[in-house]
Amino acid sequence: MQKFSFSVKIRQPSSLFRARLWNGAVAATVDPMEKKRRAAVVVLGDIGRSPRMQFHALSLARQADLEVDIVANGGNEPYVAIKENQSIHLHEMKSVSFQALSKISSALSLLVKAVLQFIILVWFLCFRIPRPDIFLVQNPPSVPTLAAVKFSSWLRRSSFLIDWHNFGYTLLGLSHGRSHIIVKIYHWFEKFFGRMADGSLCVTQAMQHELAQNWGIKATVLYDQPPEFFHPASTEEKHELFCRLGNNICHQDNICDCVSFGAEGLKGCTSVHVMDRLSQSMFTGQVGNDFFLKPNRPALVVSSTSWSPDEDFGMLLEAAVMYDRRVAAALCEDDSIEDEKLWMDICNGKQFLYPRLLFIITGKGPEKRKYEEQIKRLNLRRVAFRTMWLSAEDYPLLLGSADLGVCLHTSSSGLDLPMKVVDMFGCGLPVCAVSFSCIEELVKVEKNGLLFSSPSELADQFMMFFKGFPDHCDALKSLRDGALATCSTSRWSTEWQTHALPLITQVISGERR
Repeated sequence: MQKFSFSVKIRQPSSLFRARLWNGAVAATVDPMEKKRRAAVVVLGDIGRSPRMQFHALSLARQADLEVDIVANGGNEPYVAIKENQSIHLHEMKSVSFQALSKISSALSLLVKAVLQFIILVWFLCFRIPRPDIFLVQNPPSVPTLAAVKFSSWLRRSSFLIDWHNFGYTLLGLSHGRSHIIVKIYHWFEKFFGRMADGSLCVTQAMQHELAQNWGIKATVLYDQPPEFFHPASTEEKHELFCRLGNNICHQDNICDCVSFGAEGLKGCTSVHVMDRLSQSMFTGQVGNDFFLKPNRPALVVSSTSWSPDEDFGMLLEAAVMYDRRVAAALCEDDSIEDEKLWMDICNGKQFLYPRLLFIITGKGPEKRKYEEQIKRLNLRRVAFRTMWLSAEDYPLLLGSADLGVCLHTSSSGLDLPMKVVDMFGCGLPVCAVSFSCIEELVKVEKNGLLFSSPSELADQFMMFFKGFPDHCDALKSLRDGALATCSTSRWSTEWQTHALPLITQVISGERR
């Protein structure tokens, strides 16, 4: 963490953003005699789990040619591009936690926590970083973030811009109910300080309309877009990834299922020679310098989740059970067939009309342990689950290596879109997503994905997509082409250049005040 000397120099904004095209990215030219301007990106949360704000920081540094100070809580590592950029400076705050106090009084705990967070935020924003020309803050959380940033922007004579990802009061309403007095106070607070911003960005047209009609806030839509390092993985990249993840996939928690069985040295598998095991993974193989996908590999389904109440993970578990039973019925199998015999047949290369499914669930959150216990109690023949947390570098590779993505996000407000789906499309991965009010702004039905409203619908989609896998599943291949087309039409840098940069220019120059 870098430390900075503090000085305040008040000057009038000049024509900072004279854009020019350079190496495929947009940079900004500044007067060489003028001191380089600064932006502060504020996240009251784990910056490693805030990809959109990381992309903002990169664009502010690369495309707007600003020095960028990120003020956020510690936790997971940000993208390597953030750490390596000389114009981006990370300032890590300590998280505030009152587990003992929360048992006594929820309201008192929230109040004390908010006061301490306000003090910490103001200390960092006013004394630990150089004076920024603009504060860009993520919302939610709203309390006390919006008040702290507004106070700091007034004290330091800086501009104040909000990036609306969702509404904080609707998230709080999931646990307390919309009619709770705390939720109503939170709503008033969020609306009051939201109106004080010099400008706003938001993630959907539906949210833009809500802010304009009911909040009196004019916002610019900046859709989430994948950065360039989200892309379909090559066979070699898949092989290297699956070899790295081999232990997590085959030996997690001593599980014995259709994926782990036979993986312990591939014992009993007559189709694999001992000397070949070093160049094998569950999905891929290598012969010399050539890499290939195994024809009897499992179909890989990926879901990224925050394990929170606005994602009903139970729907996916029910759909997996239904798939397992429906495949057994379609293949006229009964309970007399031993699991071990079926798994040995698969291990020896036998292919079936419907494949095994391996679900890899990534993410961290409060309900993870509960669902992991439920997964352990499932007794499935052709379905396996693995939960893991991947590095910022391996996560895009996993998406680019998967066959299908599943999104369980339902949105507390019904007005935001899941960025995980954007990431999937960036990797050319088709998606099955829970249907809610504005999801069709992102998922185009039968073009890049499908929507579902029940576990049975999702199970039907699995049966349709994976029949004849891997070579004869035309519906899945068609949606993959659509996902690839979606990701090729726009990327974050171009969207940010078109929509965010003009707004930031206006806010810094004072034209919107």
